[in-house]
Parts: sequence; C-alpha cells; structure tokens
Amino acid sequence: MPELAPDAPASTALAGRHYRIRDHYEVGREKVREFARAVQNHHPAHHYEADAGKLGWDSLVAPPTFASVIGMNTTQALLDNVLSEYDLSQILQTDQTFQIFRPIVAGDVLRSEAEIESIRHLRGNDFITVKATVLDAEGTVVQVGSATLVARLGGAVDADIVRLVEGVVMHRREVIESDPEILIPITTEEAAVDPTGRDITVDTLPHFEDLAVGDQLPLATMQLTRGDLANYAGVASDPNPIHFSDAAAELAGLPTVVAHGLLTMGLGAQYLTSWLGDPAAVASYSVRFSGFVPVPPLQPAQIAFTAKIKALDPELRAATVLLNATCDGKKLFGRALAEVRLS
Repeated sequence: MPELAPDAPASTALAGRHYRIRDHYEVGREKVREFARAVQNHHPAHHYEADAGKLGWDSLVAPPTFASVIGMNTTQALLDNVLSEYDLSQILQTDQTFQIFRPIVAGDVLRSEAEIESIRHLRGNDFITVKATVLDAEGTVVQVGSATLVARLGGAVDADIVRLVEGVVMHRREVIESDPEILIPITTEEAAVDPTGRDITVDTLPHFEDLAVGDQLPLATMQLTRGDLANYAGVASDPNPIHFSDAAAELAGLPTVVAHGLLTMGLGAQYLTSWLGDPAAVASYSVRFSGFVPVPPLQPAQIAFTAKIKALDPELRAATVLLNATCDGKKLFGRALAEVRLS
C-alpha cells in the first residue's frame, strides 16, 4: 500500500474495503409511486400494475434512478461508521452511475453491499468513490451504482453552518450503542460479482433499425418548484438543507436553493423513458455533474433536455445516448451517457 501524504486523512487506508449492509430493503408499491412522482417519471408502468404487466412485469416497475434511495442509506451508513471524519455539510457529489441488469420492482426484497473503491487526496480535497451493489433475495445482482463524493478538508466546520444545520436539517434516527453493527466487513472474495449478460426483453417505441448515429432526440423542457425540491428531499431522505433553506444555500455560497443533482438526473430518466416507451430499456445511466439548478421561491426553474445517438451496437441491439441538460443557458451535465436496449 502506498504511503499517505502528510496531510491526507487516515480514511485513505479504507480504499478497497467491502461491507455488507446488515438490514434488507423491501420495495413498497406506494414507495415506487411516490418516487416516480418526485422525479416526474410519468410512465404508467410506475403507477399501474396492468401497464407494468403489458411490459412483462408482475408489479410496478421502479424508475431507473430508484436505487438512489437505497444508495443514500448506504452512503449515510458509511459516513456514520467508517468515514466518520467527514462532515456531510462539507461533501459534494460529482458523479453518479447506475448499471441496471433488471429494473427494481415493487415487492423486491433487496440487500446491499458497499465498496470504498478509492480515496484520492488532491488539492486539499478527498475524492471518494463508492460502489453500491443491490442484490435480490436469491443473491442475484440487480443493479450496481457508483458515486464520487468530494469532501473538503483543512479546517473546522463553520460554527454558523453547524447552528443552522441543527435548526433546519431533517431529523433522522441516530444509531444507538445497543444496535448491532450496520456495516458488516466482508472480503473481496465474499463480495458479489457483477453479472456479464443482460437477459431483458423490451418493447421500445424506436426500433434499432430506425436509428442512426447522430440522430437527435426531440427537445423537452421540465420544471422544478420549491415544492418539488422539498418533496424529493423527503422521498429520497436527502438531509442537505441547501435544497430547501435559503439561509443554508447562502452560507454555502449559492445564489438560492438548488435542486438535488440526483433529482435533475431523475428528470433526465423521464426524458429517456418517454422517448423509449419502456423504462426497463435503460441498461446504464451515468452523469458527471457540472452545474446546478437554482430554484427561485416564486417561480419554477426550467430545465431543457436534448440528446443524440452516439453509438449503435447491432449485436446487443443497443444504443449509446449522449444527453445534455441546461438551465438558464448553463450546462448541468459535464458528461451524461445512457446505454439503452432496443426492440
């Protein structure tokens, strides 16, 4: 193992460690519906069993970014237990990837594993990459998510921020000493292995033969209000007050409250699935965040989505789609790619 830089935190040594989350997650029918509403994913398969059945699923199909709810719990468990030297108010997410081997559906009983893939120390910040693997009750990998977090180092947290956060942050149940461990350390050999194949039948509106590299998807505009941000914060259990408190946003150097990056990413999933016609067709979806959506108090923010076909794979009958999102003419995604299955 390489020696740590003199100013690097001890947590750098945690890179490469694997953990199993002690508890499981049961996917509820109404949770799927409320998450779909929160990210404005309107496909009827998220809301009605009959429409999910038309696509071959026995229960409601969760939106492509639903695993972020489970991932938030996993990230919080890591911060509470093994990455405890970092303060949530000093952390920013820069990248998110979802690799979807099959969609999550209502009724799933899921368990999770987490790997701290890397911790890189650069210019006074730590770049922490966490991989979260979601498995079903039989132990089959359903989805894999990867997130990169940037933690600011080099000084105590501002006392004004501490007081503000204590006054406005959402309450959550604190771990008590009598609880069993939330994270169970496991070896690399014990960790789940990602599957190599995708055996999903899809029924998409565009067919593979209809597409060519360079084709443009139609422009779509979506809106976010302060109410949408408050709703998503509760549904996704995201406690960061910069998304609902003007005072917190100001202390963070922001012009006003801003939308969650994963909420914006969820809107992008709606843009994709409305074009595809089948939410199960999204095989992977990744975003590097480069901007934020400011949401004024009295009018909605407008987000414009466009995309084009970057590549086609005739063997897999799949397309790689390059997405673009803007707000007030400013780019929100540094790079956003989706691999989609096609009929």
